[in-house]
Amino acid sequence: MSVGCAGLLRSARGRRLGRTDGPRCFLRRAVPGHLDSARTRVERAWLAAGLRKVPLHPPWAGYVHVHVKMDLVYGLVWLLTVLLEGISGQGVYAPPTVRIVHSGLACNIEEERYSERVYTIREGETLELTCLVTGHPRPQIRWTKTAGSASDRFQDSSVFNETLRITNIQRHQGGRYYCKAENGLGSPAIKSIRVDVYYLDDPVVTVHQSIGEAKEQFYYERTVFLRCVANSNPPVRYSWRRGQEVLLQGSDKGVEIYEPFFTQGETKILKLKNLRPQDYANYSCIASVRNVCNIPDKMVSFRLSNKTASPSIKLLVDDPIVVNPGEAITLVCVTTGGEPAPSLTWVRSFGTLPEKTVLNGGTLTIPAITSDDAGTYSCIANNNVGNPAKKSTNIIVRDPPAVEPAFLEIRQGQDRSVTMSCRVLRAYPIRVLTYEWRLGNKLLRTGQFDSQEYTEYPVKSLSNENYGVYNCSIINEAGAGRCSFLVTGKAYAPEFYYDTYNPVWQNRHRVYSYSLQWTQMNPDAVDRIVAYRLGIRQAGQQRWWEQEIKINGNIQKGELITYNLTELIKPEAYEVRLTPLTKFGEGDSTIRVIKYSAPVNPHLREFHCGFEDGNICLFTQDDTDNFDWTKQSTATRNTKYTPNTGPNADRSGSKEGFYMYIETSRPRLEGEKARLLSPVFSIAPKNPYGPTNTAYCFSFFYHMYGQHIGVLNVYLRLKGQTTIENPLWSSSGNKGQRWNEAHVNIYPITSFQLIFEGIRGPGIEGDIAIDDVSIAEGECAKQDLTTKNSVDGAVGILVHIWLFPVIVLISILSPRR
Repeated sequence: MSVGCAGLLRSARGRRLGRTDGPRCFLRRAVPGHLDSARTRVERAWLAAGLRKVPLHPPWAGYVHVHVKMDLVYGLVWLLTVLLEGISGQGVYAPPTVRIVHSGLACNIEEERYSERVYTIREGETLELTCLVTGHPRPQIRWTKTAGSASDRFQDSSVFNETLRITNIQRHQGGRYYCKAENGLGSPAIKSIRVDVYYLDDPVVTVHQSIGEAKEQFYYERTVFLRCVANSNPPVRYSWRRGQEVLLQGSDKGVEIYEPFFTQGETKILKLKNLRPQDYANYSCIASVRNVCNIPDKMVSFRLSNKTASPSIKLLVDDPIVVNPGEAITLVCVTTGGEPAPSLTWVRSFGTLPEKTVLNGGTLTIPAITSDDAGTYSCIANNNVGNPAKKSTNIIVRDPPAVEPAFLEIRQGQDRSVTMSCRVLRAYPIRVLTYEWRLGNKLLRTGQFDSQEYTEYPVKSLSNENYGVYNCSIINEAGAGRCSFLVTGKAYAPEFYYDTYNPVWQNRHRVYSYSLQWTQMNPDAVDRIVAYRLGIRQAGQQRWWEQEIKINGNIQKGELITYNLTELIKPEAYEVRLTPLTKFGEGDSTIRVIKYSAPVNPHLREFHCGFEDGNICLFTQDDTDNFDWTKQSTATRNTKYTPNTGPNADRSGSKEGFYMYIETSRPRLEGEKARLLSPVFSIAPKNPYGPTNTAYCFSFFYHMYGQHIGVLNVYLRLKGQTTIENPLWSSSGNKGQRWNEAHVNIYPITSFQLIFEGIRGPGIEGDIAIDDVSIAEGECAKQDLTTKNSVDGAVGILVHIWLFPVIVLISILSPRR
């Protein structure tokens, strides 16, 4: 039962259920399936409290109002009833339960203290644990292990159980595994089981003599220790045999068997005190884990004789070995003693052996050696008697000098000093390093390195003869490294400024002018810039027109330089190249492209577009509309044009003049829109002591002739408000075969854009056209605000941008139903 109220139920004594006193409490209609049981529980609760039965029909019939003020006892009884109803409403929903069962090849499953389940399995077998869960909704199951995820291949196996399967289990995969089930009801259910992986490795016997007793004959009348070691789980048990005789502690006075305290359970030592002739025999060490998990015992044998000796080896190579890159090198290691015969291995002091290494017994070959292969290589001989023998050699690969900088450009003016430095990063051999400095082919200086790691060459006063490329070659037996320095007096390239406010500062009928601005990169690095060579060419042309721009005084870093390009042909684009000039000569050039655009011009203070040029004054089609506006003239229009609609000349009356119009013939449908976007117009920055914003007079001519004329709308879009368009002007219906003029005052506070929207009417005779769009600074004349040749529906709208936020705020705060 859903309950929502502001207080407790009030006593019904002397009042009719349904009256209200103060805040009301609403009881929603109960679920039909629980109606009878809920009613019965409520009645029983009232009777149990010793209260008379109160009719409960009104709450079950719908929303009713009951009194809020009620005795505390009645309120407690009611809350108990609601609680019982909520509990019974749980239905089949139940929190999760979980238990773990096994279906793999377990050796044993036992219960330890604190009810911890232990699952024992042999290494290499398959572990399979199944987590059986109950609960609704279906619990989600996750297997985890004490140190991370249990298995990367875990997948759902069925609806109510999840199986964790690990094939070929290894010893490191032992540990405690957890099965966690949760479905959002109550606490998650978690069960765990400890997996114990059993294994037994092959035992290894090593032989040692008592320290301090080693003399010429290693095992003649000396004490010898035979150490047996095997890795296992559970702990291993060892036993020793001499031939077929089982050796036990105390069975032979010359034999002692014990386990060192620090390796107890892992190592078993057989001590032969003061060797006797009968001690020269075959000894066997048997390692056993008592056949748990059917793991068999393992045995290793060692023959002890008077010839048993630790290994000794010899390297048949020099130390160190110095080779050139690309050569092949062979290292040979031979044994000179040891019984039984020792095995030979090669290792590297750091990392692994190179992949290309070829091993053949004690012979190691490295083909095509590189500097990465250099280092210390060691040959190790081992026969488990005494300590392994080890011999090492150092391989040095001759390395031609690595130097820095490989290349550096230095720009410096005449009569100034410059110092070049070439540093050695690495080289071998270092003791034979020599250097030489050259300017072009001219040798300037030679020498040999002592303890320093670099060489320098200074030029105290630069002149035209000192400019050029300096090369410093550092040489050893393996080759040479080279540092190169380009010393030049060339000026850095200028950097064009692309954020010029309204760069098109003149907007005449056929030509335009452009305000070109730039800064000079690092002007103080070289001699003073006396001029710039300006090159300009029309886009797509080959010929450059050049002239010099004189510069007076020194250019400061970050100084903005301005030059006006005039008499540029509309609407062509131009490439501009700018090159700084110093007494050294030409510096680096930079090139940019300038394009004609039609923003509001603060100098000319007006914009006019008659759609005569090829780029239609940079008007563009909206990508979100249904169809496009079309550029048209009466002389070039299709001969199959629809009669009785559209203009028969442009606004000036010329048959050759162009205008923009919407074609409403098929397949256009009623209500479809075509939207034409103007360029983005910039406005002059605000004057803090002047008017709050600038007014502009926006005017255009429109033509709406035809019995199916739809609607022509004009919107104003402000910068940063790409989704908000303010309506400026609108007109609909047939206006006759004539051009009409509209004037609208606009007050933009930031860069803005105008949008013409034509909406198709109910038929094909609904062409709408516009022409001669103008924007001029200042408000429109009052007589112009009433449109010339005006008709109903074509009325200029005076729009103040600052009123727009007020209107939006009022609409938000107004009450809604």
